[in-house]
Amino acid sequence: MTTSDTTAPSPVSVPSGPGEELTVVPARRPWRWVASVVVAVLVAMAVNALVTNPAWDWPTVGEYLFAPSILRSVALTLQLTALGIVVGFVLGTLLALMRLSDNPLLRAVSWAYIWIFRSVPLILQLLFWYNLALLYRSIGIGVPFGPTFVEFETMDLIGPVTAAVLGLALHQAAYAAEVVRAGFLSVDQGQLEAAAALGIPKLRQLRRILIPQAMRTIVPTAGNELIGLVKGTSVVYIMALSELFYQVQVIYTRNGRVIPLLLVAAIWYLALTTVMSIAQFYVERFYARGALRTLPPTPVQRLRRSLRALTGWAS
Repeated sequence: MTTSDTTAPSPVSVPSGPGEELTVVPARRPWRWVASVVVAVLVAMAVNALVTNPAWDWPTVGEYLFAPSILRSVALTLQLTALGIVVGFVLGTLLALMRLSDNPLLRAVSWAYIWIFRSVPLILQLLFWYNLALLYRSIGIGVPFGPTFVEFETMDLIGPVTAAVLGLALHQAAYAAEVVRAGFLSVDQGQLEAAAALGIPKLRQLRRILIPQAMRTIVPTAGNELIGLVKGTSVVYIMALSELFYQVQVIYTRNGRVIPLLLVAAIWYLALTTVMSIAQFYVERFYARGALRTLPPTPVQRLRRSLRALTGWAS
């Protein structure tokens, strides 16, 4: 005799001793249902407020959401983010290795870099790079403390976009260094000692033992940093760069539609961070292969399970 999984649980009698039976009653959770109803009502109220309030001006949102100027600003935001991520985490990894080095000079330089760039606000760093020509009118390449072979005008070499990338990347490197260092320290040192005893070269230890295990700790925190960098690109509006937030400001200054234009920016930032969150999930799942017996289900797998459960409940 079989029963459906969707049938309500009923008391079950199990033997508890000679001639005795113990009735097992499933736990009742009324407050869970009450909380679900309250949350559902609040969500419905929020959706109703978004849909019915004319102040949101959804037609204007639809008009500007894919406007050419907005799309160009989104492309610039992605460019700044990508360059900041690559340069920031490459430099951050080098700083983390310097911080863990046995060389006291390398440790001191790495610590000083992290201390300075984490202490100075990002907006000040961007202004310093943007106005670097006031400090150094030209930048030369040559022998240290000796003759200069090639010289460039600072204004020509470091434009607004270059200054923005330098500011974002160097600022991000200070935080990335601590994220990477924490991941390296989370790996059991006994594994590296065993690898050294087996004669495995340092570079191979780093590539095959240290980094794969450290990534389990690095990825969640690094994901937060990268999402923060996407939103942090809005700070470069002070340099009059036409990134997303600056372009939205320009448009609503002309037409006075402040709320719908801010909503356009919010939708694009939400879309970009959602894509990065999905990518973070799959990277975490990839590096969890050697630590978990069962990998967490993907969003597609969860959707299939939910559909099967709904189909079974309906039938």
